[in-house]
Amino acid sequence: MPTLTLAELSSLATRALSLAGASSAMAEATAAALVDAESRGLASHGLSRIPQYATHLRNGRADGDATPVAVAERGGAVLIDARDGLAYPACAMAVNEAIARARIHGVSFAGVTRSHHFGVAGYHLTPVADAHMVGLAFGNSPAAMPAAGGRHPIFGTNPVAAVFPRAHGAPLAIDLSLSEVARGKVMIAAKEGRPIPLGWALDGEGRPTTDAKAALTGSMLPMGGTKGAMLALIVELLACALTGAAFGFEADTFFVDDGNRPRIGQAFLVVDPGALAGRAMYDARVETLIAEMLKDDGVRLPGARRADLAARAATQGVDIPIALAQQLRDLAG
Repeated sequence: MPTLTLAELSSLATRALSLAGASSAMAEATAAALVDAESRGLASHGLSRIPQYATHLRNGRADGDATPVAVAERGGAVLIDARDGLAYPACAMAVNEAIARARIHGVSFAGVTRSHHFGVAGYHLTPVADAHMVGLAFGNSPAAMPAAGGRHPIFGTNPVAAVFPRAHGAPLAIDLSLSEVARGKVMIAAKEGRPIPLGWALDGEGRPTTDAKAALTGSMLPMGGTKGAMLALIVELLACALTGAAFGFEADTFFVDDGNRPRIGQAFLVVDPGALAGRAMYDARVETLIAEMLKDDGVRLPGARRADLAARAATQGVDIPIALAQQLRDLAG
């Protein structure tokens, strides 16, 4: 596999998105997020998404000229309309607004409506940790999981992320999909012709399958069974009912070229520790918990492995499959 530097990947991704119709601001914001994911070993949400995004821009499933705008606000609450563009500029605007409002009100909630795939949920919380605040991120996606007891897809895989800053050291960064695995892993397996483990997904007839292509036409299984399905329902309501965004079953899958504009939603909750027990107390309590966790040799702090991979990628670059590298070069002209 060829090895490319992060700068080379960023340049390829930005050019590919620009040529597909994204504005410079949208292309740069999107490329930054996808390259970051790639550097952290999250290939399913990295550069493999570029061909998909480029096709959506060309086919009108996403508006490359869209500029996000705040359409409602009151106190610590704000709603950002992505206006059918790629999600990244709107999410950045929402998070910046949430941080500013949390400084004033102690807590804030920023919603994003009429949006698109927002990649790695935790990526958007980096500025929150930099501001020494606690952040939560939620997002829905096109239907991929059934409700508890059901068979047809209703909810998306609906990722949840959280960041907890530390006074010294990297923040605790928690990021998970509510399906047994992220659907992007199934997408990659399907492209590479590999089977998937039993227990990841159902086919279009509702039967357990190891066929990745069949899984993409069926549904993902929720993490933890009923509990995972209930958590997905919570995210669907937070990201859509509060924002007016489309529910998962109203959005066509990302994995087809043609379809509707997904118009899904995201939500970000930001808390200033200084508004509660105080930052000094918060910092002390976090370190007390971490110290207790690390008494066991096998414990790894959440986010640590991905941070190590990103640090290595910054100096050594990232290995990219030959086919993807060629595809990126073709898209970038």
